[in-house]
Amino acid sequence: MKRSRTAIGVALVAALLAMATLTARGDEIGVSEGAILFGQAAALEGPSSVLGQRMRHGIVAAFTEINARGGVHGRKLQLISRDDGYDPDRSVAQTLKLIEDDKVFALIGAVGTPTAIATIPMTSARNIPFIGPFSGAEFLRDLELSNVVNIRASYSAETETLIKHLTEDRHFTRIGIFYQDDSFGRDGLAGVKSALAKRGLELAAEGTFERNTRAVSAAWHTIKRAEPEAIVMVGTYGPSAEFIKLAHRSGVYPTFVNISFVGATALARELGPEGDGVIVSQVVPFPWDRSIKLVADYQAAQTALDPTRAPDFVSLEGYISGRLVAAALEKAGPNPTRAGLLDIINATGRFEISGSLVTVGARALGSPPKVFLTVIQKDGTFRAVDRL
Repeated sequence: MKRSRTAIGVALVAALLAMATLTARGDEIGVSEGAILFGQAAALEGPSSVLGQRMRHGIVAAFTEINARGGVHGRKLQLISRDDGYDPDRSVAQTLKLIEDDKVFALIGAVGTPTAIATIPMTSARNIPFIGPFSGAEFLRDLELSNVVNIRASYSAETETLIKHLTEDRHFTRIGIFYQDDSFGRDGLAGVKSALAKRGLELAAEGTFERNTRAVSAAWHTIKRAEPEAIVMVGTYGPSAEFIKLAHRSGVYPTFVNISFVGATALARELGPEGDGVIVSQVVPFPWDRSIKLVADYQAAQTALDPTRAPDFVSLEGYISGRLVAAALEKAGPNPTRAGLLDIINATGRFEISGSLVTVGARALGSPPKVFLTVIQKDGTFRAVDRL
């Protein structure tokens, strides 16, 4: 039976009114009347699980703090985390589930460069915010990736800082590198080579290992022949600790320096007394320095969530990511959209969080995030240093 023009007109008007109502209420995927839903695909189990777990803990601590104050424009911030095992294929599958099944508003706290390379295309195509990835990879800093919100310094900034101090403070010239044989490790390798070239130097030796393994002996046998004074390490805590222990068992004690992705507190725990003197660059403030209001607020939020948790660098980074997205949502107003959130973040570029400035987007090119140096002590604690 044919519908009359009047019936069709009424149906069309009703549909238009419904769409207008949705727009007026600011309805968006992942946004309900009482909550905004975020998703995290990260290593929550397996050999790199501490990284994903601590990123998650920091984000949840920030969200819990915000929610205790009434949320953002009356909405609570919620997080769904899915385990990708630090594996690109699994990360694609889990990210798709977050987007299509869980219907999250935005992604936050992803862990790793190879996983980001695999998942960024699908998030960029849908213009889904990809906030605070735990990676310093250069490709994530391409301004054409307008959906990516970087909070941390790049790996090239970290390696430049490490090589600067190794060559200027210690006057080392024989520097080797131990790196994960994938996009993450090669990003670190490129940064080290560039920093050395600026100083007229070349790598003394290089050795690699496979992601999610501790098969490091071949790399050690290759590197030790060059008798390096220092070794830059671009890997996670497990294989990095295994490599350092292997060197010590061989009676060799070069200076070991790690970039932040290693997971500093997990590395210190694995090494025990053998961690004494191991250097780790960091991209967040010292998480035990309560004179920094951001750190004091982080510690309070973490204690409120779980009093048994000790401060650490990774969960502080997750906390900063959670606080930043809350600050951006406040600016976005009561009817948030994915596109609107990204517009606010990219237009603002600089957010004050508990008295500390966090710079993102194009502004980070002129005022890049800081890199800090820390040294592991014999008892497993950390000391912040300006010079090595």
